[in-house]
Amino acid sequence: MPHPYETLPEDRFWRTAVADRDAMEISGLWKPKYAVRRRTRIVTAGSCFAQHFAKALVARRYRWVDFEPGPAGLTPAQRHDYHYGTFSFRTGNIYTPRMLLQWLTWALTGAEPPEEVWESGGRFYDPFRPGVEPGGFASVDELQASRRDTLAAIAAAVKGADVFVFTMGLTEAWQSRASGVEYAVCPGTVAGEFDPEAHVFVNHGFAALMADMTAALRLMFRTNRRLMVLLTVSPVPLTATASGNHVLTATSHSKSLLRAVASELTRDQVRVDYFPSYEIITHPAYRGRFFAPNLRSVLPEGVDHVMSNFFRDQAAAFGEAGTPAPIVEPSPLSDEPAEPELTEAEELRCEEEILAAFAPDQRNA
Repeated sequence: MPHPYETLPEDRFWRTAVADRDAMEISGLWKPKYAVRRRTRIVTAGSCFAQHFAKALVARRYRWVDFEPGPAGLTPAQRHDYHYGTFSFRTGNIYTPRMLLQWLTWALTGAEPPEEVWESGGRFYDPFRPGVEPGGFASVDELQASRRDTLAAIAAAVKGADVFVFTMGLTEAWQSRASGVEYAVCPGTVAGEFDPEAHVFVNHGFAALMADMTAALRLMFRTNRRLMVLLTVSPVPLTATASGNHVLTATSHSKSLLRAVASELTRDQVRVDYFPSYEIITHPAYRGRFFAPNLRSVLPEGVDHVMSNFFRDQAAAFGEAGTPAPIVEPSPLSDEPAEPELTEAEELRCEEEILAAFAPDQRNA
C-alpha cells in the first residue's frame, strides 16, 4: 500500500509549490469554504488593512455595504476626515477580538457602554473611537448621540450582511482597571490623560483571544443565522509596543497568536473561514516586495496581488467569472463621487499610527 505522501498534489510540497516558482506565480493558497459573489452583501471591520480590502471590493464592483454613510452633502475629503466609508460603520479601527466583542455586545444586546469620556481643551472624545471626530465632539450629548448611531449601524450590518470580514491586528491593548473595558488606544495619546492607577496594559494570550472571538461569533451568528465570517490577520507590523520586548519580536508574537486563533476557529466552525492576506504580504517567499521602504506600509501592488489571489481562488472553487480590471466607484450607499487618490501617509486611518510620534527621534520634533 502506498504511503500518504506518494499521492499528494504538487502544492503540498515546498519545492514544487514554492521554491521552483516565481513568487508571483504561487497559487492556490486559499481553499474557500463558501462563495463570495458580486451580489453578496459584504461588510468589513477591524485593523488598518481591512480598509484596503473594502476599497478593492468596491473597485471590482463587489457589493461592499456601508451601513453608516454619514450626512448628505459631505465632500469626499470630509467623509475621509470623519471616518465615513472607512469601514462598514464608524467605529474607527477595531484592533483586538476584545474590542470587537465590546462593540457587538453594546450593539446587539442592549448593554450600555461605560459613561467614561475623554476631555481635552473643552472638546470631548469617545475612548472607544477617539479619532473619528477631528477635534473632538462639542458636547457629551453629541458624542453619545453619535455613538448610538454607530451602534445602530453595527446592528444593521450584522443583520443585513452575508459575509462579515474581520481583520485582526493586535494582541496588545489598554484597559480600565475598574471596569476592564478596552480602549481603542492608550489614554493620553490621541486624547485623554494617562493615569497608571486607572489604566492597565494587557497583552492577550491565546486563550483570551480565542474566548473573545468565539463569544463575538456567537453573538453575530445568533443575530444572523445566514451570516458567514471571513477572518484575516493584518500584515502591518506594530507601530510600537508596551510589552517590554523589541518591537520586531513583539510583532511576531502578536501576529502568531492571531494567526493561530484564525486557524482554530476555521477548523472548528463551519461558518468561519480564513483568507491568507497575512502570508501573501509577509512570507519570505515574497522577499518583502510588497512593503514600502519603512517596512510597514503595504504597497498598492501588494494589495492588488492579495485581492487577485482572493478572486482567483474563489473562481477556482466556485466558478466565478473572471474579474475585470479595477474600476474605482463610490460606496454603494453613497451618492458622492469617488475619492481622489491618497498619498501613502493618508491612505490608512489608524489610531495606532499616532504612537510613532512618541518615538525618541520624534519627541522634540
